[in-house]
Amino acid sequence: MPALYSYSPIDDVHELVTRETLGQRLTPNATQKTTLIVAGVYVIVIAILWVAPVVNWIIYPFKLLTVGFHEMSHALAGVLTGAKIKSIELDPDEGGATRMSGGIPWVTLPAGYLGSSFIGACLIACGFDIVASKIACIVLAVFFVFTLWWARRNWLTWALVGGLAVLIILAWFIADSVALRFVILFIGVMSCMYSIWDIVDDTLARKVNESDASRFAEVCGCCPSQTWGVFWLAISFIFFILGILVGVVAFKQSAEQQAASTFLDSPLL
Repeated sequence: MPALYSYSPIDDVHELVTRETLGQRLTPNATQKTTLIVAGVYVIVIAILWVAPVVNWIIYPFKLLTVGFHEMSHALAGVLTGAKIKSIELDPDEGGATRMSGGIPWVTLPAGYLGSSFIGACLIACGFDIVASKIACIVLAVFFVFTLWWARRNWLTWALVGGLAVLIILAWFIADSVALRFVILFIGVMSCMYSIWDIVDDTLARKVNESDASRFAEVCGCCPSQTWGVFWLAISFIFFILGILVGVVAFKQSAEQQAASTFLDSPLL
């Protein structure tokens, strides 16, 4: 009877090389360690400013930006499921609303929480590399164009997008776009943290009477909103961690190698 499996030393070598390669990719280099430290500082600073009186206005624009990500995620999910988007609105109290007709509620309702968390994770990953941060800015620009179209009557959205555009343009010109990388990283961390806080606030702490989670619970009819809140919270944490891991594995260039890149360099630099 012929053997069903034949052993070869090459198999062991391949497994060893794969294991070492993965281990090397997951080990942060000096530049990545700096990025991780900065991201950790961002988490601490954001957490402090979140509850600190008087100075909490510093992160207020970025809170509104994350609300924009939340509402835009609703809108994109609506478009993908056949809905007609009527408007997007942001208000000064860090609230927002996306008005649409049609679509699939099973998709559009959780898209706000999970979409803003996913966007944050992508921005965190891009924050490990200058070129990736520039590409992220281009994607954000397209994102903002659609947002402004759907929110064209909302002055707060225009002011927010305009201010952020100025910040990104200035950061693009500072220190060979190194500043841009840390701006993108901050926006990513902020978006993930706000999404996590929003889920806890809306579902577990139950500080609001009605939320996306409560409406989703009514639609599905099988679980209370707290159950969905725990489920979405776990997914948001996974996105956060994956954003960091992808950044570490994918972007291994040193700070000097990144600065030497000429991708979308400005002629004014």
